[in-house]
Amino acid sequence: MTATNKPFSTTNITDFRSVARALTIVENNLSGAGAMLRSLVYKNVPVTGITGPPGAGKSTLVNAVISELLAKGKKIAVLAVDPTSPFNFGSLLGDRIRMASHFNHPDVFIRSIATRGSLGGLSAKTIEMTDVLRASGFDHIIIETVGVGQSEVEIAGLADTTLVMLVPEAGDEIQNIKSGLMEIADAFIVNKADREGADLFINNLRKIILQDKRDTPPIFKTVASKNEGITELSNFITEQPTKNRNRHEVLLTQKAYHLIQQKRMAGIDKKKLQQEIAKALTEPGFNLYTFVETYN
Repeated sequence: MTATNKPFSTTNITDFRSVARALTIVENNLSGAGAMLRSLVYKNVPVTGITGPPGAGKSTLVNAVISELLAKGKKIAVLAVDPTSPFNFGSLLGDRIRMASHFNHPDVFIRSIATRGSLGGLSAKTIEMTDVLRASGFDHIIIETVGVGQSEVEIAGLADTTLVMLVPEAGDEIQNIKSGLMEIADAFIVNKADREGADLFINNLRKIILQDKRDTPPIFKTVASKNEGITELSNFITEQPTKNRNRHEVLLTQKAYHLIQQKRMAGIDKKKLQQEIAKALTEPGFNLYTFVETYN
């Protein structure tokens, strides 16, 4: 795809090559990326964010939800946000393997993106790539984020509907994560709900929610690997965005904040920063705050 000043819009949804090429241009900030983003024309496509601790079964659940949305005649795009290694700055990018059953479906587009060091599991590139997908003719966009605890609240600034996923084994960990994840949820999903102690876990979760939230979000019991509870959840996902329209200003503010933050950090190369840190450490009297204050 060559960058032009014309509005980007994929009229043929099966032309995934054009969509993938546009995402690559934006993700890697290639020539024409800025012009493309400024020319985007899209409708208000609902975005659902699914987040939670590692091992909760998010990818399996997303896979099951995709099947339900396809049955409703939806064209779906998925951004699977993978953790970036702090050592080699690479991404694990394993979610596409776990969603392999939908890879060849003409109405499903799946793309992995690295967090690029963002503590909240999202980078500003996620926002830009989501907007490219919104301009590409999809009916629904799902963002599956790496679960990293309290800082995961960033997803609430991007998604129209935020789902927090937990498992019965979380137990007392609810107390530790509630200050972050609990406040952002439009609904909770207790996956692997066929395991021992699931009902007790749900009761405890409900008590904590009642203490912390004026509006009580629903709790969905699912067993994603067996496709149990998925229909009810998918119905909620498709209906919820219309109830969240008053969040539009808040969502745009959060998105603008991250995009401005990215722009101001554009000149900072993390690998170069590591090299400069290594060099500074060899000098006597190294002070991190002095280093940061004078770094350019």
